[in-house]
Amino acid sequence: MEKSTSIIDRLNSWSRNSVTLKLIAVGFLILILLIPSGMISSLISERENLRDEATAEVSSKWGGSQTIGGPVITIPYYETIKTEEGKLETVLSYAHFLPDSLHITGQLKPEKRYRGIYVAVLYNSKLNVSGNFAPLNYEALSISRDRLRMQDAFISFGIPDMKGVREKITADISGRKYDFNPGIESSDIFESGVSFPLGISDSEKINFNFTVDLNGSTDINFLPFGKETVVELKSAWGNPSFTGEFLPDDRKVEENGFQAKWRVLHLNRNYPQQGTGNYIAGNSGSFGVKLMLPVDEYQKTNRSAKYCVMFIFLTFLTFFFVEVLNKKRIHAIQYLLVGFAITLFYILLLSLSEHISFNVSYLIAASIILVLVTLYAKAIFRSNLLTGLTFGVLTILYTFFYSLLQLQDYALLMGSFGLLLILAVIMYLTRKIDWYSFNSDSE
Repeated sequence: MEKSTSIIDRLNSWSRNSVTLKLIAVGFLILILLIPSGMISSLISERENLRDEATAEVSSKWGGSQTIGGPVITIPYYETIKTEEGKLETVLSYAHFLPDSLHITGQLKPEKRYRGIYVAVLYNSKLNVSGNFAPLNYEALSISRDRLRMQDAFISFGIPDMKGVREKITADISGRKYDFNPGIESSDIFESGVSFPLGISDSEKINFNFTVDLNGSTDINFLPFGKETVVELKSAWGNPSFTGEFLPDDRKVEENGFQAKWRVLHLNRNYPQQGTGNYIAGNSGSFGVKLMLPVDEYQKTNRSAKYCVMFIFLTFLTFFFVEVLNKKRIHAIQYLLVGFAITLFYILLLSLSEHISFNVSYLIAASIILVLVTLYAKAIFRSNLLTGLTFGVLTILYTFFYSLLQLQDYALLMGSFGLLLILAVIMYLTRKIDWYSFNSDSE
């Protein structure tokens, strides 16, 4: 009986003092803390989705993202096709002709609208659209002249969100005035837009000029339908992001606004100047500008949350070495509480950054958690030296990860060398430790 009791006591002593077992337990606790870490990422995504829904609601009443296309001349014609049953059937089809030159100039007037704590970027644009159509080259479509219903031709202009149209659109067509009407007879090229009938001949050159007063949100894009398409934009928004298939040939971005000019040739796209049916795939070749918010707090918070596990690991490593080298016993519950405090930092950062700037939010959240963990460490270690060491390590870690968030282009490089430096310091400080002696002492 005494021998049995001795074995149990030794086993109990080993389990309480074994460095290996403690390390395994710390690793298990880190795995447990992966659960709240994953929940934080889900919470960030949920708040971001709420922001997107709020801005979409504001945009839906003002005007959504706009992709401007046209004008396009469309001529109906009849063609005979063979059905699946093998019968011949005459159907109405459409031939489309793109402009020879297309020049769009305009100014975007941005403004911010708020829905609760969320902000939507809206704009009003006044666009002057001018250019000309060369004499129609219907022979390139292998359509005989007598099949084209020239008297039923119409000009269309694509506008995705018609709620954004603020004023009537009157076009000057070779000296004559025409008012655009809502809707387009054919949906081959545009799903939505305006049009008007225009009886034409195949040998005339057609000049056009009109102005569009249009509301939209977030971004505006253009389709390069001209043999030469030139778009010139300017705005008082200082944070543009040039998007789409083509970048501006000339651009000037300052804090108080931007100017940009695109020049796109028909050789730069993958469809010809004339075609039948839906021969242009969607918004193929579109380009434009997106009005970015200066700071996306959710993107930065999400990036910072990716370092959560690494932060927990390094903090636990600090406590582990203090425990092992200074014979200060730390219970698993105490490790867990410190881990939960670290994960709480990211929730504080998220909630604060929705109301104030990200940098200030990071400073406040880091300070709160730093004080909380330091005071808790003081109660555990009962040593000013070890408490100061814990405070210094945590301060360095928060500063290091903040620096990574500021260096988007060099975050991976700096992060790799930073972690290498941390590993080198740990290896240097523990190079002379005889890890077996801890288990021997405990026995």
